[in-house]
Amino acid sequence: MRSVSGPEKEVFPANPPMVELTTWPSPHPFVRKGLVARRPESLTGPGLVTMRAPDGGVVGDGIWNPRSDIALRRLTSGDVRFDAAVLEQLIDQAVLLRECWPGLDQSDAWRAVHAEADGLSGLIVDRYGDVLSIQLHSAGWLALIDPLLEILHRRLGTAHHLVEMPERIARLEGVRPSSWKSDGCPKRLKIDEYGVRFHVDLEHGHKTGFFCDQRDNRHDFAGLVAGADVADVCCYTGGFATTARVLGEPASVTAVDLDEQALSVARANAKLNQVRISFVHADAFDWLRQLGAGERRFDAIVLDPPKFIATRSDERLGRGKYHDLNRLAIGLLRPGGFLLSCSCSGLLPESGLVELVRTAARKAGRNARLLRTTGAAVDHPVHVECPESEYLKALWLRID
Repeated sequence: MRSVSGPEKEVFPANPPMVELTTWPSPHPFVRKGLVARRPESLTGPGLVTMRAPDGGVVGDGIWNPRSDIALRRLTSGDVRFDAAVLEQLIDQAVLLRECWPGLDQSDAWRAVHAEADGLSGLIVDRYGDVLSIQLHSAGWLALIDPLLEILHRRLGTAHHLVEMPERIARLEGVRPSSWKSDGCPKRLKIDEYGVRFHVDLEHGHKTGFFCDQRDNRHDFAGLVAGADVADVCCYTGGFATTARVLGEPASVTAVDLDEQALSVARANAKLNQVRISFVHADAFDWLRQLGAGERRFDAIVLDPPKFIATRSDERLGRGKYHDLNRLAIGLLRPGGFLLSCSCSGLLPESGLVELVRTAARKAGRNARLLRTTGAAVDHPVHVECPESEYLKALWLRID
């Protein structure tokens, strides 16, 4: 069930409640609970507030949530009020950045709003044709959803939307999970990326339904695999596998994932593009170990696992998983083979992933050369004051 907002004057108050801070905050868009000296008594739940420093200076407006460890998400600076006009300006700036960037016209699926990097902390908007898939990472956006949807549809010319606050985020925000969609919004649709067609499962798909962030990496990986035996490990809906098969002319492509629902979409993607891919429903670790005991080997492997490190408490176990996955994959590569090793864990820096792959190669008794590093596609910019927003790392390696 969605929350119904009131009139605009209540959604964007002319004089928002005041939150007093213990000190001037850093430029980081998050303000943690520990920096809050006095909270607004008139606002018991999430909503827009004005932040004030101990010296009386106005820090800016932001989204307040007393139930979240991220108590405040900054949206403006100084005495600029966050209202419908500012919201529209920020959305217009975000969309214009995508529209003017070379190469994004190669796909009708791209990220229109990337949270903190676009000045809209806690808001993710992906566009799939005429459908918007929206994830809310802050409960404060629930009260702003009506003007937000109106502005987005008007600016992008879209017709439908799916809005979701996932269970994990809702738990951190202290609210109930929620999801709703516009009348007539499709459960599944088709997109085009560099001439490769994909089904997007909006009802059951992970995150917003498709990983637009890997667009350029999928395209570039396909350029390495002519005549190669390729493995796409943790393939999800077969993005790397399908792109490699359509654009790269490999000798063979094998795609592995434990998610049976995702594999059904991957098979449909192969059929949609009229290509042959061998799909394996298996745990990636078990499958790699099993092949390691035999003679089968590959010329190129891509590892794109789920987020192994979601919180600080996951770090030790998650690092071990990244190490083991890379060690097993490296052992299956023929000399001179290519490994594309990815991590979407924002808490694992690029240097940390490089170190894990280095030790994995040493453990496997192989030499690894790092050719380049990449990240998410350009429609996923990074806020330089919010380094954890640089979540996706991709290491391109040659294994001898």
